[in-house]
Amino acid sequence: MEIVGTATKVTIYIGESDRWSQKPLYMAILEMLKSEDCAGATVLRGLAGFGAHSRIHTATIVDLSADLPLVIVWVDDPARVSRVMPRLTEMVVEGLVTREDIEVVTYGHRALRALRAAAPVRDLMSRELRTVTPETPAEEAVEILIKQAYRSLPVVNGERQIVGILTDGDVLARLGLPGAGVQSALTAAELGREMEALRRSGLSVADLMVSPVVTITEDAAIADAVRVMTERGIKRVPVVDRVGRVVGIVSRVDVLRALAQPMAREASERVLPPGEHVKVKDVMVVDVPTVQGTTPLNIVVDLLVNATQRRIVVVDAQRHVLGIITDGDLLKRAGAAERVGLLQAFARRFGGGGATIELTKRTADEVMTANPITVTPETPLLDALRLLLQHKIKRLPVVDTEGRMVGLVGRGAIMQALATDFPGG
Repeated sequence: MEIVGTATKVTIYIGESDRWSQKPLYMAILEMLKSEDCAGATVLRGLAGFGAHSRIHTATIVDLSADLPLVIVWVDDPARVSRVMPRLTEMVVEGLVTREDIEVVTYGHRALRALRAAAPVRDLMSRELRTVTPETPAEEAVEILIKQAYRSLPVVNGERQIVGILTDGDVLARLGLPGAGVQSALTAAELGREMEALRRSGLSVADLMVSPVVTITEDAAIADAVRVMTERGIKRVPVVDRVGRVVGIVSRVDVLRALAQPMAREASERVLPPGEHVKVKDVMVVDVPTVQGTTPLNIVVDLLVNATQRRIVVVDAQRHVLGIITDGDLLKRAGAAERVGLLQAFARRFGGGGATIELTKRTADEVMTANPITVTPETPLLDALRLLLQHKIKRLPVVDTEGRMVGLVGRGAIMQALATDFPGG
């Protein structure tokens, strides 16, 4: 499978004799990156070199050095690099660390292990999550959700046991926007001030969170996690240990990503400062994967797990929008007995073996949500937000005056646009 996109390359220059906590520094760095769920890193051993001390180290037979230069190359998601970088710089006391934006032209990987439906959730859950407590000020939680691009925050007590969850949707719901079609003089600036008032209201996370929250244990089977998400109509479930302490989170896309193994990541939508006349065109993304109704389902899966917006839009030959496909659609529209077989089929297909379900005989129009709600580039941003809230959806296809696909607008982009009105935003 191939992927493209912007990533961050970190290069670390150290010596072979450097140590951290009584072990070689290069091994300690690799173990740290692995524990942080990083994509991967490679250690290269140099033949010769010198650093700040101007002492030349070589690997010649005549002068064999025990302190040859080492280079660690780490390519990963920019957000994860930013999160892990403080730990890395703490470990590299003597050495050089550089980072640069790179363009991933192609990404090849080895055959995927076939995940069994009975495999435990811990095998694919994400350990990269941010938590808050019930006492956390609403202002702080809003900052995390908007400016750090988290979509949900598990709420934990002093023992790290989960007691609730707070999502970006919960924050937006507090704004009390009128439904679609209801006339309102509310402007983007006024909405920004209302959001600011929420932040400054003195409310805590306990006033906003949803409780109790659906959870699943790390020992539960992957098939059980899929069933819970499908039956409850939710996209992600916090994962807890046997005493209720949160240890991770698993989402529908985690299941598909684990089976298809792309280097997919959430990408920030392009946003402009909000104002009186902000339109959908100012924040929509235009790089949206599309398929036709007759496209085989295996191709749809390939595109979906690698799509930053987690959406595939189904169009006709003239790019008129016919439907939209989410990861939930793939699982929801499979029967209870078929669902596990479908996941196994993904795994076997990518692993090169035979599949229990012939995905190539199924097509996009069999799983899409037909006739989705759409907006135009000229739709006011607040009207798009009202539609999202009223219909409890996350993203809207954007079409021109003739109904042809031109982009996609999501709740995250709108929240980020609103955030630019906040002081210090």
